[in-house]
Amino acid sequence: MGFREDFLWGGATAANQCEGGYNADGRGLANVDVIPHGPDRRAIITGKKKMLDFEEGYFYPAKEAIDMYHRYKEDIALFGEMGFKTYRLSIAWSRIFPNGDETEPNEAGLKFYEDLFKECHKHGIEPLVTITHFDCPIHLIKEYGGWRNRKLIDFYENLCQVIFRRYKGLVKYWLTFNEINMILHAPFLGAGLYFEEGEDEEQIKYQAAHHELVASAIATRIAHEVDPENKVGCMLAAGEYYPYSCRPEDVLKAQQSDRDNYFFIDVQVRGEYPAYGLKKLERNGIKIEMEENDLELLKNHTVDFISFSYYSSRVVSTDPEVNEKTSGNLFASVKNPYLKQSEWGWQIDPLGLRITMNSLYDRYQKPLFIVENGLGAIDTPDENGYVEDDYRIEYLKAHIEAMKDAVELDGVDLLGYTTWGCIDLVSASTGEMKKRYGFIYVDRDNEGNGTLKRTKKKSFNWYKKVIASNGEDLSN
Repeated sequence: MGFREDFLWGGATAANQCEGGYNADGRGLANVDVIPHGPDRRAIITGKKKMLDFEEGYFYPAKEAIDMYHRYKEDIALFGEMGFKTYRLSIAWSRIFPNGDETEPNEAGLKFYEDLFKECHKHGIEPLVTITHFDCPIHLIKEYGGWRNRKLIDFYENLCQVIFRRYKGLVKYWLTFNEINMILHAPFLGAGLYFEEGEDEEQIKYQAAHHELVASAIATRIAHEVDPENKVGCMLAAGEYYPYSCRPEDVLKAQQSDRDNYFFIDVQVRGEYPAYGLKKLERNGIKIEMEENDLELLKNHTVDFISFSYYSSRVVSTDPEVNEKTSGNLFASVKNPYLKQSEWGWQIDPLGLRITMNSLYDRYQKPLFIVENGLGAIDTPDENGYVEDDYRIEYLKAHIEAMKDAVELDGVDLLGYTTWGCIDLVSASTGEMKKRYGFIYVDRDNEGNGTLKRTKKKSFNWYKKVIASNGEDLSN
């Protein structure tokens, strides 16, 4: 037995990395717009450097991105040609509520997504919608301090009320927050947080995460009330931690690192704060302010499935001599001597995907959905714009094989698989265009030059064949 008959094959993007049109049709400014390409990017993403508007001397790739705002019909037609069963995309909060705290939504923004979802259905594609993919209106950051402020729960609830009602019958798969654990590693990106001198950053991050968790539970409640057909998932930046050695100290450190990663997902899936998490907060002097019915909300409105991104496994060591680091999805890891790595230093570990899937399924016994997996690489097109990306095919093939083993041999319940950046887009971590993930090449460079012309890569027809055979034919 392979994948389920209704397996949801597809691809994934985020509004801020592909749409552009940052000020089109009444859209407001968001945190993701004002994160520039270049050396200051990481400091801004992590809340160490404050940037709440466009400044001279910087290039802001999200302003135009790949202009999907004006080209979505062409792009969705290409996804349809590949045979996508689903397309994961996100809503730009500031398209619907330009400031975030209005009572009435922006009709032009609502209409844009309605048209986009209808376009998906025209091609037999089920939208999978992330409500907030690193997206917070700038006004909410300037006026309220981002997710550190409990008032954001109400604004998010208002957004959910509007979109669940407007898109009833058009969307049934929803994710509340993208990679909710990223709030700990990239707080400005994840929650619109920046820090002033002397502030207790950990206290602020965990308080903001609590607000997001309550908001997620409220969103899940509303989704189920508005349409019992709705399925709501959480979203985790996943990747198993391996101990560097079999020293018990390394094994314990790996277990603790995994728990740090699962902390918020434990709340969203099990409905309560885990004992180890409460102990950690207590040890670190972090006191989360809660309102009376917060814990009840969390308990009664858990998610229907667990979605996650997987790019690589990670390694930890307690030995100070073992300190050679490698890059990863916005946070570094000890280098694994047994693995190759990508051009950006991300370790390539297909078996790690199966291990991660088993850990998640053993832990939660709820359906899984892989909503990001892919290889960021430098593509060199020929004179016709064609890219022979066998390296990408090999990467995806190995991961699909591991995913199939988790389903066939281990019994993991898997709903679907959407590769990250199915069309080339702006990288979240580096702001680059040259770090490409797509099956479709977009003519644009790191500085924003290029025609934006779309061209199918070799992997386009390969993935089309994979989908048509429901994952049985992976031959190159």
